[in-house]
Amino acid sequence: MRRNPWFETVAEAQRRAKKRLPKSVYSALLAGTEAGLTYRDNTAAFAELGFAPHIGGLFAQRELATTVMGQSISFPVLISPTGVQAVHPDGEVAVARAAAARGIAMGLSSFASKPIEEVTAANTQVFFQMYWNGTRDDIVRRMNRARTAGATGLILTLDWSFSHGRDWGSPAIPQSMDLKTMVRFAPEVLTRPAYLMKYVKAGYVPDLTVPNLAAPGQPAPTFFGAYGDWMQTPPATWDDVSWMREQWGGPFMLKGVIRCDDAKAAVDAGVSAISVSNHGGNNLDGTPAAIRALPGIVAEVGDQIEVVLDGGVRRGTDVVKALALGARAVMVGRPYLWGLAANGQAGVENVLDILRAGVDSALLGLGKSSVHDLTPDDVIVPPGFARRLGG
Repeated sequence: MRRNPWFETVAEAQRRAKKRLPKSVYSALLAGTEAGLTYRDNTAAFAELGFAPHIGGLFAQRELATTVMGQSISFPVLISPTGVQAVHPDGEVAVARAAAARGIAMGLSSFASKPIEEVTAANTQVFFQMYWNGTRDDIVRRMNRARTAGATGLILTLDWSFSHGRDWGSPAIPQSMDLKTMVRFAPEVLTRPAYLMKYVKAGYVPDLTVPNLAAPGQPAPTFFGAYGDWMQTPPATWDDVSWMREQWGGPFMLKGVIRCDDAKAAVDAGVSAISVSNHGGNNLDGTPAAIRALPGIVAEVGDQIEVVLDGGVRRGTDVVKALALGARAVMVGRPYLWGLAANGQAGVENVLDILRAGVDSALLGLGKSSVHDLTPDDVIVPPGFARRLGG
């Protein structure tokens, strides 16, 4: 008997993704660095926060809609940009369709496996994400391509220290999918026939290239080729951030902020929004969970700039906790990738429906008529929970 494709929690989406994906692919989704302290704290921190619900005078209808960087979204969740979505042949295009179907905006990684033109054709609310890599001419060319394709905003990610070691071992990720590589990975893939058949029906194998970083008239570089170029580019200065924001000339988010002094510098650089994030635990291990840093950053700059949170969100109640502590919205990464792996576009929609229902349920229990009415008084914050870094 065929299993019901619908799942009721993000945890179940993760379990199904683990069963469906080859080991290396699934491990790449989990990622994390070194001892995994930050990776685990991102989710564990939400469990430390509680609610004190009401039982009378509740609202029969709740308003979930909001705006981020000028884009109206149906509820306060955004698709976080993630690179090379080789968990399903439709990749970022399926995610874009799912996001559009649920009325939310999508961040598209410059390391994505699908060209931005295909993604913006599926969703008109796309924020193109970039790293500071290559020359200024390279960066301007990529921004112009994103603008021409219809991107409505830009995300600059700076929180990356190229940390590689993992105590539990890093997944084997090939440079490219040539015949020798396919033979090498065949034992893994053959044990996951559903994953294999999706690509057989699509008529191709993931080539692990990044088309949005291709130079004019040149083939798309491999993921690791582009990654190497990024590693060799000197890190961005605050003047570089200001320059890039001016070159873009539209809504501009700086992703990876965890310190108050960096948040203030971002405001001075003129960005539209910041994402409080530690790159999902994939960066400098020992960095506190994003939700721990959120209250301090909101207190510092929340009246001057839009603040979103990215990291550890697995439930609608997590979204509400972040909003109560001052976030305008949250970004999610791994949850929608697990949904994509489990059931393609429908699986991503399933994840978004889970999060939306959880937000609505929490608003009902807290006696709130709108996501805009949430305050810190709606959550129970234990002593010592927050970490105010850098000022």
